[in-house]
Parts: sequence; C-alpha cells; structure tokens
Amino acid sequence: MKFPSPVSLQWIATLINAELLGNTTAFATGINEIHRVENGDLVFVDHPKYYETCLQSDASFIIINTKEISIPNGKALLVTPEPFEAYLKIVEHFRPFIPSQKMISDSAIIGSQTIVMPNVFIGNHVSIGNNCIIHPNVTIHDYTVIGNNVVIQSGTVIGSDAFYYNGKKNREIWFKKMKSCGNVIIEDNVEIGANCTIDRGVTHSTIIQKGSIIDNLVQLGHEVIIGKNCLIASQVGIAGATIVEDGVTLWGQVGVNKTIRIGAGAVAMGQAGITNSIAGNKVYMGTPAIDAGEKRREFVWIKRIPELWKKVM
Repeated sequence: MKFPSPVSLQWIATLINAELLGNTTAFATGINEIHRVENGDLVFVDHPKYYETCLQSDASFIIINTKEISIPNGKALLVTPEPFEAYLKIVEHFRPFIPSQKMISDSAIIGSQTIVMPNVFIGNHVSIGNNCIIHPNVTIHDYTVIGNNVVIQSGTVIGSDAFYYNGKKNREIWFKKMKSCGNVIIEDNVEIGANCTIDRGVTHSTIIQKGSIIDNLVQLGHEVIIGKNCLIASQVGIAGATIVEDGVTLWGQVGVNKTIRIGAGAVAMGQAGITNSIAGNKVYMGTPAIDAGEKRREFVWIKRIPELWKKVM
C-alpha cells in the first residue's frame, strides 16, 4: 500500500511507539509485506529466522523487535516489542474500514456503456472501465480497479480479504489476521466466470492482465499475478503471491502452491499439483507436477509391476 504522500519516519515512530535507529530523517512511501516490498517501503519482521531476509530486501525501513543487529547503509529500524501490532496500527490509520451505505458507492467510477445488473455490490473507490458487463450478485470490494471490456459472471467476489494470518503459539489466540490493505486490478478484455473468489493483496495488488479468461469456481489468493492471455479452467486454486506468466493454461482442479512462478506458455493438465516453480512451454501432469511425457512413461511402468513381480518370484 502506498501512502497518500511520503510520511516522516519520526512521525511513524511516534504513532507506533517505536525507537527509531539508522536513517532517522527519511520518509516512507508505503508499507508492504516481504513478497512485494519496494524501495521506500516499510516492512515488519518479528522472528529471527526472517531478520536477514528483511534487512537485505528492497525495503528501506524495517519494523523489528530487536536492535542487536547491523543496520544496512541508508536504512532505518523502528524497534518495538510487537512489530505485527505496529503494522496493524499503521494500516488502520491510513486505510481504515469504512462501512458501505448503499449497493453502489457514491465514490465508485463506472465507465460509459458498462452494464451493471441488479443486486451487484460495488464498494468504495472502485473504478470500472467502459463496455463492461457485471452480472447479477457480483461483489466488488473497495479499491478494485477494472479495465475496459471486462465480463464478470454471477456470484463472483472480487477483492475479499487475504487468507493471511500472523501465527504464534505463545498467545491465547494463535492466529491473528493480517489486515488487507491491497486491492485487485483487472486489466482490459478479461472474462471471469461464475462463483470465482479473487482475494485482494495483503499490502499490494492481485493482478489479472489483459486477455486472460477464467472459468467458474476459481480461487486466486492474495497478490497472485496472472499474465496476459492465460486460460484457467474450473476449480483451479492458486495460492498467494504466485506469478503465472503469459499464455499459461491450467486445466480443471489444478492446485498451485504459494510464492512460486509458472513459466510462460506452460500447460498443466487436470488435477495437477504444482508445488514448485516450473519452466514455460512444457506440458505437466501429476502431483507433484512433472513433464507429461515422463509421467506417462511412469504410468506404463506402474502397470508392469505385477508382471515384473511374477518374474522375480
């Protein structure tokens, strides 16, 4: 999430009651989680396992629960006992929850020749382009951006909260929700089927790029990026922060792990389980997904097991 304008670290330190170390005169331009962090951003970390990752990331400023570490040149630490609670306080200040008062918010912008069917909910600060069709019972949550010539079928929910929790077993409530302050961006000429659920980014954007087609009953997690001209069939689920490059085809019931990359032009056959990043321009089968030719040869050998067993007996 970008702030409306750059914010003094000294002001942020006062807001979250943190000790400011390092580049104390700097200004932050936004706050992001580690998978989408950019130069000028704040990021929080509350476990030693991830200290070094955050310190060496593109983040300029780190909200952290220790000062017994070296501060990289030009960066700053905001030291506080509970970095996660500090993150929540910053997000709630800059993007507080604002209840909607009507089905289509007065702050929504809807382009010319766009058709909005009955019982569609459009939240605050939503932007919808020209020549779109939004079918009945679609929900479009706050800050969603939709391009031109987009079709969204009935029952789909765009911009629901990310499935993202801060987990610690040393407190009564193990899982605390990480407040979502990102959004969804849907580019031109995209079609989205019925009863899909597309989560907003935790702090950045979930993006569907131009020309991609999504079937019914598809789930896209937070900050997933779908490239141009992709085809995603029914019941596909893609976990958070995964990147699907241009021209990828995922057939029915494919499951995709979080924070991985699917190369351009890849095809995953039905019910494949993609557990790690895969190269483009190949066909994949099985779980974990491997080259389809290799998987078919594996099936042949499995069928021969009884015959081979008889020979050795």
